Amino acid sequence: MKLVSDILNSKGHEIWAVKPDDTVFDSLQLMAEKEIGSLLVMDEDRLVGIVTERDYARKVILEGKSSKSSSVAEIMTKQVLCVTLERTVDECMALMTDKRARHLPVLDHKRVIGILSIGDLVKATLSEQQVLIDQLEHYISG
Repeated sequence: MKLVSDILNSKGHEIWAVKPDDTVFDSLQLMAEKEIGSLLVMDEDRLVGIVTERDYARKVILEGKSSKSSSVAEIMTKQVLCVTLERTVDECMALMTDKRARHLPVLDHKRVIGILSIGDLVKATLSEQQVLIDQLEHYISG
């Protein structure tokens, strides 16, 4: 069973973040530039929230606010689900499904060291299943 540490070791530990007082527009530009759907919101080295495309759609567009004058702090999700390196892919998938989250920051001793997306977990699951299929085919064909 793959662990969060295994995924980060192959994908990397890079994270993209904004500050709470950055504008929503600036956060959207960074998401577009990096082709990602969320950014961590950091105050110095402390995780204070996460801002996602969903936050933008629901808290800016639908409420008629301006992305250029609204701060990230106004729309970010403050209750951030996080995982540690020891969690399994299945545990992360269950957590994301149950809480309807698409991104999980990874913490090591309360310090953010990476982030997982639902896509990362699906890719890991498919890879694990392919290995099992290959082993079974090899066993059957003798």
